[in-house]
Amino acid sequence: MTKHTSRLCKGYLTKKESDGVLHQMTWPPQSLDLNPIEIVWDELDHRVKEMHPTSAQHMWKTRKSFQVVTYAPFTLFPSPVPKATFHQALAVQTHYNRLVDKISQDSSFLEEALASTIKVDDFTGRLFNIYRHVLREGKTQSIVLGLNRSDYMLDQNADGSASLKQIEINTIAASFGGLASHTPNVHRHILKVAGRLEDSKRILDNNPSAGLAKGLAKAWDLYGSERAVVLYLVEELQRNIFDHRYVENELWKRNIPVIRRQFEDVAKTGFLDQDKRLFVDGREVAIVYFRNGYMPQNYTEQNWEARLMMERSMAVKCPDISTHLAGTKKVQQELARPGVLERFFPGEPDVVDQIRATFAGLYTLDMGPEGDKTVAMALAKPDQFVLKPQREGGGNNLYGAEICQVLEGVKQSTERMAYILMDKVQPRPVHNYLLRLGTPLKLSTCLSELGVFGAYVRHGQDMVLNECVGHLLRTKSDEHSDGGVASGVAVLDNPLLV
Repeated sequence: MTKHTSRLCKGYLTKKESDGVLHQMTWPPQSLDLNPIEIVWDELDHRVKEMHPTSAQHMWKTRKSFQVVTYAPFTLFPSPVPKATFHQALAVQTHYNRLVDKISQDSSFLEEALASTIKVDDFTGRLFNIYRHVLREGKTQSIVLGLNRSDYMLDQNADGSASLKQIEINTIAASFGGLASHTPNVHRHILKVAGRLEDSKRILDNNPSAGLAKGLAKAWDLYGSERAVVLYLVEELQRNIFDHRYVENELWKRNIPVIRRQFEDVAKTGFLDQDKRLFVDGREVAIVYFRNGYMPQNYTEQNWEARLMMERSMAVKCPDISTHLAGTKKVQQELARPGVLERFFPGEPDVVDQIRATFAGLYTLDMGPEGDKTVAMALAKPDQFVLKPQREGGGNNLYGAEICQVLEGVKQSTERMAYILMDKVQPRPVHNYLLRLGTPLKLSTCLSELGVFGAYVRHGQDMVLNECVGHLLRTKSDEHSDGGVASGVAVLDNPLLV
């Protein structure tokens, strides 16, 4: 008897074959091609051997080194969000799409806004060097694709009302559009089980996956080659893989081919032809979708060279280097200066007012009297502010005593120009249960952050797509000042409008 068989099973199949009901095929029990479970066992065996475990206990301790599938963390119940501020956030998103796009086209503004930052922040400086290179050489692609997410918290006013205040706008690798498309059904089911049928009907439909894919598909169509692929630029170990896949699957539904590669793959197999078309592994690339590349640790010298090659190419970049820079914290702070929004929206005072209404207080730390005033203000009342470096990915901001510790060390130095200062938003806490693998279930005092997804495509001077494509609610315990879902602090949630 061969492996994975039994006499009872073989006898049954042989009888059915003799009766003419079925035909048995030869099935090698350990063929990686024909038995998919063997692929999993082979990979697991390989990874276990890499760990050189000395005992079962040792292997268990090293389990975090494996790629493990687990559920995305989420709240047990949806969290209340005021209806008016929720709809305000959705309504302003298309204006933010336009703003980011206008900033990306204004080289003099980017030069002025980031002049101090690039002197002291090496990462932003390296990005800006690529930007200058592309400007000198001349942009080769007139199609611009933006997929962003604007994040807000609700600041409690003295009269008990709430004001929508922007925390940041993410112009690169804006995540959780995929998973957010599937959380509504989770909370609908939970509320039904809990006997709250009417509340379950109030959970809003939400499908950022389709909306983000719509932007990618529009840019791919404009590129004009059915054989060209969408290249997801990813990390080697991708914890948030299913969030990627939901959007990717929307593209496959539209018969748009997708490949996933790392910086190292692009550096090794990528090249530009005489027309600056980008090829990776022999495939023409229509769109480079950056789901990696927003933190300094993502780059080696080889990776920087690969980034420059992609930016110089005919491929549509999501985002291109100028749009990446438009999402920096320093640009966010400069936009809050009087008259700056009017520069981008001349003759549109209503748009200016809608955007400005979402700004929290933002302050420069550049050298000079204005920056000195900001330092003194922060040191005097550190609990009222957040100190923000030019970093994405969550878990980088500084609060309270940490602000004093950092500013005391750099207040007389140009190093302070690597930061901006923002008013600390004071949201009203709610109570909920946070479900995360390995964390005890308990009722927690929580704070929520609302994200709104935007998608836009510009072809030359024509904005051919500009939409708000969905929302995201993340909730965390008030024990944590900073950090998102990917950093292990927040969990996925849904708004229950009140």
